[in-house]
Amino acid sequence: MDNILILSPHTDDAELGCGGTIAKFQKEGKNILWLAFSTASESLPAHLAPDTLKNEFTSVAMHLGLSKSQFRTYDYKVRKLSESRQEILEELVKVRNEFKPDLVIGPSLNDYHQDHQVISNEMIRAFKTNASILCYELPWNHIEFKTQFFVQLDESDLKMKNEMLQFYKSQVVVNRHYFTKDFVNGIACTRGTQINTKYAEAFEVIRWRL
Repeated sequence: MDNILILSPHTDDAELGCGGTIAKFQKEGKNILWLAFSTASESLPAHLAPDTLKNEFTSVAMHLGLSKSQFRTYDYKVRKLSESRQEILEELVKVRNEFKPDLVIGPSLNDYHQDHQVISNEMIRAFKTNASILCYELPWNHIEFKTQFFVQLDESDLKMKNEMLQFYKSQVVVNRHYFTKDFVNGIACTRGTQINTKYAEAFEVIRWRL
């Protein structure tokens, strides 16, 4: 399983949901392609530049060691991805045909954020017969999440996840608690306990191909 596609509705979602797993895959030399569909410029405070989150995401990807060809941002309007469903699906089909991912990781069908639901549904439509599909956990957006699949993390994976999140200064300064080290490490410890290891991230399984 060499080609890994990461789908992020907004620029910080995948780091929060599976940043440790992304770090692990990068360390293992997997071929990663990471797509962020909205840079959420409309939701930023007025004193911040519209490209703030795009620049923060770029800093994260470069810190992780990705080349510029391994990550992309799109300019779909935050909270309005539903208006572009077909366009998003067509882009995912194009990526499917060009990148040929073995594994696709995106938001959960049980995620109640409207943009996340769009990406989750279009992900399944595009890749249901072509790749394994996992969904990452964002607890503040879920009422229910099925911990069906776990990725074991080591200290370096968790350290990298925390470092990645700290590049989002625009989010840290507004006191989003799920960016804190205590929260990130707490979830990793909880999921690790479920599989008798120190740290882990949990996923829902949509489809798994062997």
